[in-house]
Amino acid sequence: MSLTFPQLLIERAYNNGSQVALREKEFGIWNEFTYESFLDKVKNFSLGLSALGLERGDKLAIIGDNRPEWIISELAAQSLGGVSVGIYQESLSTELKFILDNCDATIVVAEDQEQVDKLLEIKETIPKVKTIIYYDPRGMRNYLEDYLLKFEDVLALGKTFHSQNPLFFQGEVDKGTADDIAILSYTSGTTGNPKGTMLTYRNLVDMARNLSVIDPLTDKDEYVSFLPLAWIGEQMMTIAMGLYNGMTINFPEEPTTVLEDLREIGPQVMFSPPRIYEDMVSRFQVKIQDSGWLKRMIYNWCKPIGEKVAKAHFENKPISSGTKLLYKMADYLMFSAIRDHLGLLKIKRAYTGGAPLGPDVFEFFHSIGVNVKSIYGQTEVSGISIVHRDGDIKLDSVGIPIPGTEVKISDEGEILIKSSSVCKGYYKNEKSTKDTIQYGWLHTGDAGRLDEEGHLYVIDRIKDVIRLDTGEMFSPQFIENKLKFSSYIQEAVAIGKDRPYVVAMINIDMKNVGRWAEKNQISYTTYTDLSSKPEVLELIEKQVQEINKSLPEKARVKKFVLLYKELDADDEELTRTKKVRRQFVAKKYEALIDGLYTEDKKIEVNGTIKYRDGMEQTIQTTLQVIFMDKGEGAA
Repeated sequence: MSLTFPQLLIERAYNNGSQVALREKEFGIWNEFTYESFLDKVKNFSLGLSALGLERGDKLAIIGDNRPEWIISELAAQSLGGVSVGIYQESLSTELKFILDNCDATIVVAEDQEQVDKLLEIKETIPKVKTIIYYDPRGMRNYLEDYLLKFEDVLALGKTFHSQNPLFFQGEVDKGTADDIAILSYTSGTTGNPKGTMLTYRNLVDMARNLSVIDPLTDKDEYVSFLPLAWIGEQMMTIAMGLYNGMTINFPEEPTTVLEDLREIGPQVMFSPPRIYEDMVSRFQVKIQDSGWLKRMIYNWCKPIGEKVAKAHFENKPISSGTKLLYKMADYLMFSAIRDHLGLLKIKRAYTGGAPLGPDVFEFFHSIGVNVKSIYGQTEVSGISIVHRDGDIKLDSVGIPIPGTEVKISDEGEILIKSSSVCKGYYKNEKSTKDTIQYGWLHTGDAGRLDEEGHLYVIDRIKDVIRLDTGEMFSPQFIENKLKFSSYIQEAVAIGKDRPYVVAMINIDMKNVGRWAEKNQISYTTYTDLSSKPEVLELIEKQVQEINKSLPEKARVKKFVLLYKELDADDEELTRTKKVRRQFVAKKYEALIDGLYTEDKKIEVNGTIKYRDGMEQTIQTTLQVIFMDKGEGAA
């Protein structure tokens, strides 16, 4: 039987009240909340919300970094039969306005002055929002609006309410059922405005139960919550898996201290999109290059041993006792130190999802003894439906369905999913609901195939698959992931749909390329300046040349440019989960893309750069086109 999240919390507090439920780092000290104190906060905040008028079915929006207050607010609203709506902390005022209006939120819980300012800026256009509650009071002393309340004040309001109505909280929690809507989780909006996905407790708890059957966790396990709680992946791990398995959820001090805090906690489980793992590899590659000759020599001796063992695991082949012995030595000398440095020393499994992780990154982690596994899912199926099994990892697949999940491929090649974790539909969007869920099957919009062993292979979004005008089909993500394995490439967009060949627009990795430039005594000022340096163009050309060797001939990048700016979610080029919004990018850079399919060696560009404060700057620049096939003419 599925319970609601507040019912699960009460059960945890009753059975194991003194266990640490949450931990938050503040001023370098980890503060702990037991399940008892966690429940107490949820109860008081919930009753405070009730005193403010929140009723069954009402929406409470939350915006801010990962903090205990975020979780408390969500569970407090749900205790009253309310629905929680997470909003990405980097959202601009226009995005905030759309979601708050679309979801009909009446109360917003905001982290700090920055988020409150964004809300005040649009207050006249969000009349449904009656109350704004903030939990970081710094800088808020002179904010005197009567609809602004401190988190602590709402807790105090709840305590007073409880003294007058001692049975009210339990009575409201008991009214909750598994089929009530728990959260509205907004999709990433790669093709337009995000849609509010209605997920029930049954959807989320069944997903947690089914995943735990194959990948069990215990109340002794630790998890570090650092990805936005507005993302279904973080809801899945922090809330659903956290409450279902009783593991301790840790919140880092700041987004910038995540890696340091990860090392201190040493979690048993981790879930991140590929970008985090790619960044870890990039940073390690730079570190090892900068280290002394002895460390480099030891690593170069250990590396092929790790790769040999990883390859044997992927191919399900036995490992000789000699190789096992060598691997033990390599682990003692190098791999355990790398895992420790990355905060992955105690890891049981590290999940990756949201986009494909490049095979090279996969191989790196398995070679050092980190059990990285792909998952596949969507917001609409509560975050996860397919996962690699321990000991059955195929590099290009995303695994096999978790228990209770059926997967099939339609005649058009689309992945269809059926399970009790498929959402109720989209909030106030009947048409999209009918298009997406048909006869209980979720139409994912992804192209894929299943092999004889039931492994699912995701090709790409159906609408994004590159079909060259010669008929060959390729996944742009596959090409981009290969490019992004280079520590000097931050982002790449591969283009080629209905074109004669593949071209790419590339963002350099400012930090790593900047370090390389300093080493080579190349002076630069801005990102635009650095990316236009001839030496940098030559550096990236060599990277692309190497990567092209590992791609099928027709999928090789024939030409590329280094973009004058980084692709940015604030410019609507990326979603808040850092996925490229392809249609938007293709339209925005149409003239540049068309120029890549001419014989021009230089392309004049007029563009705009938007800053976080809303200011815009027009930029006129000339981009150098790099021809990879020198027969076509070189730069």
